[in-house]
Amino acid sequence: MTNDQGLLTISAIVPTYNREEPLRDTISDLLAQDYPHLEIIVVDQTHHHTPEIAAYLSDMASSGKIRLFRVPWASLPGARNYAVRRAQGEIILFLDDDVRLPPGFLKAHARNYEKPEIGAVAGRVFDRMKLSDSGGSLTIEDLPPEAMDPGIAWYYIDLVHTVKPQQVLSVRGCNMSFRRAIFAKHGLQFDERFRGSAVREESDFCLRLRQTGYQIWYDPEAHLVHLGEETGGCHDISTRSLQYQITFYHNHFFMGLKNLTPSQCLRFFARLFDCHVLGHPPCYKTPSLRHMIVRFTFYTLGFLSALTTLIQANANDGQIYSWQDDGKFEK
Repeated sequence: MTNDQGLLTISAIVPTYNREEPLRDTISDLLAQDYPHLEIIVVDQTHHHTPEIAAYLSDMASSGKIRLFRVPWASLPGARNYAVRRAQGEIILFLDDDVRLPPGFLKAHARNYEKPEIGAVAGRVFDRMKLSDSGGSLTIEDLPPEAMDPGIAWYYIDLVHTVKPQQVLSVRGCNMSFRRAIFAKHGLQFDERFRGSAVREESDFCLRLRQTGYQIWYDPEAHLVHLGEETGGCHDISTRSLQYQITFYHNHFFMGLKNLTPSQCLRFFARLFDCHVLGHPPCYKTPSLRHMIVRFTFYTLGFLSALTTLIQANANDGQIYSWQDDGKFEK
């Protein structure tokens, strides 16, 4: 609710999996924010922390500085839904567990919700890997019109280098916030059928969010640094594993088949093939024939897997982690 200082209460949600020091640093940066009306919710999917981090989390929870929940499964969309059901804030903010926050970060998100038409805020992400690719010199004022086209937008939405506030089609999962009404009034949930690192689960959510009439607003001043650790965090499998490669394509195809028109799907899947199989920009993958054949195999298996998931969706909504939520894992 709105407090006596006119500020909306923020529920900052940090799903975590097999993350140690970066998780502690993320929580420390949240606690250091000059924003008094904040609750921090950590959904911990880690089976065993180091003694140091386990003690830190226990101390933070016992002192009331964070709300700590432990669950016995690993699912990023499942953890997001789990936390939303327990959150008390008017703004629901999602962060990865390997980010660093500057002063004023929370205020930058919150001020955008003074405009009633805004339902979500996409923050800028200083991604270590992507910034190093361009030497940090590339800047974008206005995103091109293609960035609002659901069939191809995913190759034009650049929330790393864009410096001007504007309406966008989607957010990045490591730095995104939503008006609580998106969940409470419109009943939206993250789809727990997105697997592995859950790539495209936020895109799926945002496409459904836009059907409510709310805008998604990009604010470059709501920025953070994403460390981009390869394992841990939202990953329940290594990014180098065969399973990761299949789920990567599964999630892309599933998002498209769920939300896009046939013509949009064709354009989306063609760009996916051009970028991730053939290796053309902006992917810049190894151009050898052997690598392309391997990537095409994953592409095909991912499509078949997504098609199976979509067919099964006629029988259930796939929210298996939400079904399991009876509060018994709460701490």
